[in-house]
Amino acid sequence: MTVNSPQSELNNPPLPRVDAVTPTDALPLGEVELTGVGLGPLETGLPEVVVDGQSAHLLMCRPTRLTFQLPAQTSAGLIEVRTAAGASNAAVLNVARQLADGLHPVTSPAVSRAGMIYATISGQRGKPTPISIVRVSPDGQATPFVTGILNATGLAFSPEGDLYATSRAEGTVYRIDAEGKFEKYAEGMGVATGAAFDAEGNLFVGDRSGTIFKINPQRQIFVHSTLEPSVAAYHLAVNAEGTLFVTAPTLSSNEAIWAIEPNGDKRVWFSGLGRPQGLTVSSEGDIYLAACLHGRRGLVRVTPQGKAALVLAANDLVGIAFSPEGTAILATHDAVYEVDLGIKG
Repeated sequence: MTVNSPQSELNNPPLPRVDAVTPTDALPLGEVELTGVGLGPLETGLPEVVVDGQSAHLLMCRPTRLTFQLPAQTSAGLIEVRTAAGASNAAVLNVARQLADGLHPVTSPAVSRAGMIYATISGQRGKPTPISIVRVSPDGQATPFVTGILNATGLAFSPEGDLYATSRAEGTVYRIDAEGKFEKYAEGMGVATGAAFDAEGNLFVGDRSGTIFKINPQRQIFVHSTLEPSVAAYHLAVNAEGTLFVTAPTLSSNEAIWAIEPNGDKRVWFSGLGRPQGLTVSSEGDIYLAACLHGRRGLVRVTPQGKAALVLAANDLVGIAFSPEGTAILATHDAVYEVDLGIKG
């Protein structure tokens, strides 16, 4: 048996090899980790990471571990590591497809039963925008849908298929018809941010100053629960059993997903996240949300057993929704993307 000495490895560095890509999905500019061999610096310089022919920004490299940032214009994900010793095997990364940009979502988008995607151009608080809500088709055709709602924020479909939107500037909830015309549904919601329906037709609205409101189908308004105020917004999702899940970013780096039962009892469902934002629930009962986990940003999955993992790398993700086609619709601060994660919503 021949044992290579450190000196022989310097003179004959190993060919780089990629054994694993983590996570396996990403948005452009997401930060991705590679593990393998021969990934560290050599006397001749640092390794180069090439993604579909474009040089990526190297963040950290060691012999068995390397992290990099995807190029902004990445549309596919064939990865290669190049050093003086040669080029690695090609590793595959699933990169989300941009559907539309020029938007300003501040929480999750909403997807209709027909697969149409709705996202906001929310704007600065108190300042109107020419378009409030944009409708995006599955093939990426974006058209103005609603004008005249000031700082449209949370979006949610009712069990009947009607779209509702909150205005964080007015504290009002609007019901929107298929033509984009809207009417006032409820008011007095404070800084109304997140919105979500349960199967019974109850609408939950998060006032980021500390209150979760419940509006029943008869438009009666109740205080469902109270939480600590958020510096940004409340983000809401409801599971099949009627449990309401809430995230509310504060200044802490160790934040929680709250679970609020139908009777209003609340508890910490999971903690250990940085700036958790828009969330949704899969058919398996897992929570998927935009957050930072162990210093890495993107889409995080948390199981009912409390296991958390980063499943998609993204730097400015604000929310997620599942489409009828089985894909995930992801919202950043200025765009919406589609990616197939193999998850049923």
